[in-house]
Amino acid sequence: MAEKTDDVQVTLDEDASRFDLMVGGEPAGVAKFTAHGEQWVFTHTVVDDAFGGRGLGSTLVREALDATREQGKRIVPVCPFVVAYLKKHDDWADLVDQPTDELLGSLPD
Repeated sequence: MAEKTDDVQVTLDEDASRFDLMVGGEPAGVAKFTAHGEQWVFTHTVVDDAFGGRGLGSTLVREALDATREQGKRIVPVCPFVVAYLKKHDDWADLVDQPTDELLGSLPD
């Protein structure tokens, strides 16, 4: 999966359980997830400070959530940025599962 808008590209690296954000061919951020059955548990999102203030975190998360839908997976938001994004955008509400203590306890450190 890859989507390009201007010089911004988000790609899925399913083997590494991450979405990579590239700007002008340079690594700019990442959204990490842990596969848990039919769920992708989003655990960490970061955009490099050099690319801050441009809404790229939102672009990264939006593309990651769209790809999750395309892959037929469910979304479990653990990362605070993803949690906040989903509160403001209900486009994926039908795919969101809240994290359980059992699930959280099974995640790698």
